[in-house]
Amino acid sequence: MRWLEALAKKARPDDDDANVAGRMAEAYEASSRGDYARALEIWGPLAHAGVGRAQNNVGACFTEGLGVERDPKLALQWLSLAAAAGDAVGQRNCAALYFKGEGVEQDFSRALELYRAAAEQDDRAAQDMLSWMLLEGEVAAPDYVAARRFAELAAAHGIATSMTRLGMIFHNALGVERDPAQAVQWWRRGAERGDADGQAMLGAAFHLGSGVKRDPVEALVWLLRARAGGSPLAGQFFQAVRSALTPAQIAEAECRADAPLPEPAS
Repeated sequence: MRWLEALAKKARPDDDDANVAGRMAEAYEASSRGDYARALEIWGPLAHAGVGRAQNNVGACFTEGLGVERDPKLALQWLSLAAAAGDAVGQRNCAALYFKGEGVEQDFSRALELYRAAAEQDDRAAQDMLSWMLLEGEVAAPDYVAARRFAELAAAHGIATSMTRLGMIFHNALGVERDPAQAVQWWRRGAERGDADGQAMLGAAFHLGSGVKRDPVEALVWLLRARAGGSPLAGQFFQAVRSALTPAQIAEAECRADAPLPEPAS
């Protein structure tokens, strides 16, 4: 893999930062209107010259088949270059290939390493994914302290799934004291931003009166939203909540569930 490192570090010929930034902006504008052929005309030379984000973008095009035939192996080559160059998005996208086993043998350890590198550079999506990996313990050894830290970082960036995950951490006492009220606060934040699992858990909290005053109608409102969003967690509580309400209460809940989500409080 030394050739990857060498190419990643190759000096940019006759390109100052302003010129590179201008060309990258032109490529992004082309990609935003769906002209990936034009974007690749710009990204290609920059990628060969060692610009990490351009290398990532070329790799992403091969990953998704944007302007080129989909080719996971070529995607891996370019994303490996971007990762070696220290580009956080390239590290995260390269991690995804190792995680899924696309273009390379599945390797959760390498995926974890790359997600961590991107997360430490404040990549919010990598922080969210890394916190999930460290919390669930399915593909990596669980580390509840680190899982919470990265979830908090992602939540600070507005990532709703990490907010919901923090609710689960406090609900299940994973590396912290059990705190139902804190769990509800995090679930509400995730729910108000559209995370279906957060909506399901918030509905369950209102149903059970855990960390919040019991409110069956409010419970059904959030469970309806969660079910519409595809959360499998909603089914555990939906019928029990609905069957305890009057037709008028059900109608009220359905009307409120169809309304736009409330503006997030924080």
